[in-house]
Amino acid sequence: MDEKALLRRKLVNLRTEHRDLDDAIARLAEAHPVDQLQMQRMKKRKLALKDEIARLDDILTPDIIA
Repeated sequence: MDEKALLRRKLVNLRTEHRDLDDAIARLAEAHPVDQLQMQRMKKRKLALKDEIARLDDILTPDIIA
């Protein structure tokens, strides 16, 4: 498998994890009482995933100067 295919596969996995984490955060927000520490950790992980997804998108999408 070439490097771009590996990056695409990783990107799909990261997006899946990001979406799953979003669902988990929504469920946690509905729980009473809300575990603020767990919520904060999940949001921090979600943000890190978003940054990694953006980084991989930049690598896979070439810049075209028009």
